[in-house]
Amino acid sequence: MRVIAGEYRGRPLLAPRGRATRPTSDRVREALFSILFDVQGTIVLDLFSGSGALAIESLSRGAAKATLVDSSAAAVAAIRRNLDALRLEAEVRCMPVHSFLATALKDGRQYDLVFVDPPYDRVGRLRDELRAALVPVLSPGARVVAESDRRSTLTLDLPLLTDRTYGDTRIQIYCHDPR
Repeated sequence: MRVIAGEYRGRPLLAPRGRATRPTSDRVREALFSILFDVQGTIVLDLFSGSGALAIESLSRGAAKATLVDSSAAAVAAIRRNLDALRLEAEVRCMPVHSFLATALKDGRQYDLVFVDPPYDRVGRLRDELRAALVPVLSPGARVVAESDRRSTLTLDLPLLTDRTYGDTRIQIYCHDPR
């Protein structure tokens, strides 16, 4: 696994050991960022961040700030190792996503680009929780990237911009229109 483009192009990334984390493949990340096109200056939130590859890719391509959230200590350790190796700064939180979103709402945080990549086996249980908690922390025009297994899709109640499948991985990109 590596950074695909930008300032840190080609630099290796580590994933947490074991089977609990399923990093987004280089091929899927490359396709995803081709669709997103410009992330320059965005404020990024990476939920269920695993290795941190999506937020790190965003920072490499010019995102202004990133917050990475994962409840796994092993994932957070891998994220911190990746950030340290690249000498990147980002906020890293080891906590459940729903707790972070509640805190972010209370603090009035807003994000321009949000990656949501929950464990595939938890998509069904998380769907309603994410739908309710995510929208209040989205800035107007924010894009939300939902990654899931093509057989168990994470759908959100937002306008869908694009829906793509790469092998078993389904990527849906939504746009927050607060009208």
